[in-house]
Amino acid sequence: MTTGVLAALASIPIILILALMVGFRWPATRTMPIAWISAVLLAAFVWQTPSNYLLASSIKGLNSALEILLIVFGAMVLLFTLREAGALESINRGFRNISRDRRVQAILICWLFGAFLEGAAGFGVPAALLSPLLVSLGFPPLAAVTVSLIANATPVSFGPVGVPTLIGIGTPLNSPAVLSDLATHGLSFAQFIHLVGFWTAVLHAAAALFVPLLAVSLMTRYFGARRSFRDGLRIWRFALFCGAAFVIPYLLTAWFLGPEFPSLFGGLVGLAIALPAAKTGFLLPKDVWEFPAPSEWEKNWTGSENQQPVPGGAHVRLWKAWLPYVLVGALLVLTRVDALPFKAILKSYPIAMNDLFGTHVKTSLEPFYNPGVLPFILMGLLCVPMFGMKKRQVLVAWQESLHRLKAPAIALLFTVPMVEVMQAGQSPLGYESMPIAIAQYVSNLVGSAWPMVSPFVGAFGAFIAGSNTVSNLLFGVLQYAVAARLHISHIIVLSLQNAGGSFGVLVCVFKIIAACATVGLSGLEGAIIRRNALPLVLYGLVVGTVGTILIYTVGSSLF
Repeated sequence: MTTGVLAALASIPIILILALMVGFRWPATRTMPIAWISAVLLAAFVWQTPSNYLLASSIKGLNSALEILLIVFGAMVLLFTLREAGALESINRGFRNISRDRRVQAILICWLFGAFLEGAAGFGVPAALLSPLLVSLGFPPLAAVTVSLIANATPVSFGPVGVPTLIGIGTPLNSPAVLSDLATHGLSFAQFIHLVGFWTAVLHAAAALFVPLLAVSLMTRYFGARRSFRDGLRIWRFALFCGAAFVIPYLLTAWFLGPEFPSLFGGLVGLAIALPAAKTGFLLPKDVWEFPAPSEWEKNWTGSENQQPVPGGAHVRLWKAWLPYVLVGALLVLTRVDALPFKAILKSYPIAMNDLFGTHVKTSLEPFYNPGVLPFILMGLLCVPMFGMKKRQVLVAWQESLHRLKAPAIALLFTVPMVEVMQAGQSPLGYESMPIAIAQYVSNLVGSAWPMVSPFVGAFGAFIAGSNTVSNLLFGVLQYAVAARLHISHIIVLSLQNAGGSFGVLVCVFKIIAACATVGLSGLEGAIIRRNALPLVLYGLVVGTVGTILIYTVGSSLF
């Protein structure tokens, strides 16, 4: 069978995802089971993969999906517990008192607080949570959704607590072939993933410095009385200052601590720097920018539903409202630093499955090391006495967390096994695994220009699958295989994939729908995607250009 035919057959699951989710607008809950079935049928009847390998690969994928879902559930438990306790409303009030300038509010809330929320919770939480907050402050709903999504383009690769990098990149590449390659180059798998995380942060940093300025400039252009980019550009000094306030700790954290923390600590440190600066007017222009009067808003700015302000919660002091998040950050550091004993203790009780069904496939779950359990669920439980919560409030928080988990659970429980089946290999006909077959064909077409294409592949994956993590699961092995065929840095190519999956949220249909739903917008998803296409292309060109330069200069000696 020719390389082109094999690549075309291997692409069927991906083509199905594209056709059903984009063409027919099916949800992931309906699409991914069909894509998984197609992968199994291809592996069984074209690749003739033995049934025990198909079953073992599916079980490994299910275990990885459960690991992700446990993190998501724990993060949502903490988030909704804080909401029911009134802590989130106290945090919101704190932002309202900093500045009346809508540009300043957008940067502080969407860029810095949003990055922190992404690092702590992820999975669409920032846009869904921040959009109604901005509406309660007086933003038009359409502006709130648009700015929230643009500002979220950078931190997604590292939220929640590094899942897109640690699991999205790590799970499909934790294979004997890759481990053998790493051993040849003197790298452990943990060092490899750490480097992918660091170079992902480097690629993001090149564009991220300008994201706050881009977000507010587009806001003033689309939603200002004068429809002018200039009104947004007037805040350029403060916007670049906030960009640097996030990027510098973001980079340092990625290097010294690893992929769990860059967005979490970048947002937290950035807030600590930018909030007092904004309070004193540091680098701010003299004019205070405001939206037009609501009577002058265009009809589609508010959609079809009347918006009500977010209701106030119980009065909680600001320091106490922030305390659970500060403790979460501290616990994450204490349990992730190798020099301390806690990491080894938590990892010493794994649930391991080796040589599944007589194959070399193995997988494990470390329940106590999973951040969904510690610190998220633990901190959610500690918040009950900390805030004197009632049983009803706790019940609401847990019920909403379970409800929100339903859709991603169905999608992930089929998506991750599909990826594992696609790369199972073991064909008695000598065929390469499906991602490698695609990579061989695509690399021959694109050649040395692949670093410019690579981040857009990641963005495409996020667009069709709704997640940076799933995009990495779908295309990580393909990117690795292309790098191998072109003899360029695997680490930087995977970092380009990881960064692309992050800024792909700008046009991610499902996150846009979720954010719109929180502010009563309907039928405007297409308009948001069209407007967000420009920042997506700009971000991708910057990341691709920087990646290309790195690959053919300092990265030429990097595995």
